[in-house]
Amino acid sequence: MPGLKAGAARSCITPRVGTHMCGYFSDRLSTDVHDDLYAKAIVLENGDTSIALVVCDLIALFKEDIAALKERASALTGIPVESIFTSCTHTHTGPASVPALGTPRDDAYMEKAMERAADSVKLAQERLTEAQMGVASASCPGEAFNRRWHMKDGSVRMNPGYQNPDMVRPAGPTDPEVLVLALREPGGAPIALLANYSLHYVGSAHPTAISADYFGYFDRALQRLAGAPLVGIMANGCCGDINNCDFRKPRPDMPHPYFQIERVANVLAATAYGAWQGLRDFDYRDDATLSAATETVTFRRRQSTASELAAAKALLRAETPDAAKEIPDGESQDFADWIYAREALLVEQEPVEQPTPIMALGLGDLGIVGLPGEIFVEYGLQIKERSPFARTMTVELANDYVGYTPTDKALGEGSYESRLARSAKASPGTEGAFVSAALAALMQVKR
Repeated sequence: MPGLKAGAARSCITPRVGTHMCGYFSDRLSTDVHDDLYAKAIVLENGDTSIALVVCDLIALFKEDIAALKERASALTGIPVESIFTSCTHTHTGPASVPALGTPRDDAYMEKAMERAADSVKLAQERLTEAQMGVASASCPGEAFNRRWHMKDGSVRMNPGYQNPDMVRPAGPTDPEVLVLALREPGGAPIALLANYSLHYVGSAHPTAISADYFGYFDRALQRLAGAPLVGIMANGCCGDINNCDFRKPRPDMPHPYFQIERVANVLAATAYGAWQGLRDFDYRDDATLSAATETVTFRRRQSTASELAAAKALLRAETPDAAKEIPDGESQDFADWIYAREALLVEQEPVEQPTPIMALGLGDLGIVGLPGEIFVEYGLQIKERSPFARTMTVELANDYVGYTPTDKALGEGSYESRLARSAKASPGTEGAFVSAALAALMQVKR
């Protein structure tokens, strides 16, 4: 009788020195490599059904680039394009896989990177072996904090600063769940561990050194804990308004530039490892059904008014974003205003509506759903609450990138995530559309 098989692998996608780096307001060129970036893949097979999950150490990917990845992976493996699930970790010390604010996309990097990412699926398939899967959950409330705060003046501010006396209360919740999919050989040897936690990148003091951030450290910490080779993957949960900064306390010490990244990774790896080790033999199964489904959503961007566009052109002293030449100093407030004026004109060049996928996987009793942007934590909490599965991973930056997707309430409150840009253009109603589509996709894969 057919049974579950699993394989896992990594493929290095570290860029050359001098690549554009995305994640700051201004462009950076890499000068060093602190740790390598990877595309990490898990392939699962049961009888005639195969699925693949790929998690890339990149800030984001557009569906067009993901299509190239999936098509090559499918050609190499025979796994249908529709059954390949792809997401990004959102490291801010990686190459510019998308253009954002003052950073251009690094086109020279992307073609080879997508080829190497597709390779990870083939490598994982080559490692297929009889397997058992187990699912476990733990809580880690001490590393995730809502970064948006209500202030005394009635505003909502992102990252108000440590112990700011004008802070009143966080403007939203967090999701402390660490959800774990453990894959092992029947004899107990680990194959891979996929974890899901809602926390943005952490960041280092070396902005031009390539690094996978805490996602890479998490992988290495898990291997140390297991004392065996395995592929450890952290898939970002819904964390568009979540970071690692507890603003109620003093700024934490940084004994070395990667201290906080390493510390957070160790805490999460220990939490995931503890949940994994809590599984008993009878918690594992080798007969899990596998399924995939995609719901296509019409994503609608916000539109500037005629007066707003006129003001942007006046500030840029140009009719088009490409014609704007006089860039203010990167440290000045004028620079931020200049960037957002240019962003308004760039957004205006995009279609008002575009299709975007919301994909779900069913792995036995585990549901996994991917949403295509920097998704506010409230989306994930709603989906988990209403999911047909007992346990559901909510993965952001999956299968496309449409920028920040705040709740309708947060769009009305303002601040960084709702200020119009190519990376923040969602319109009211996105919340309901995405949550409904995620639930519909999960219903399709529930067996």
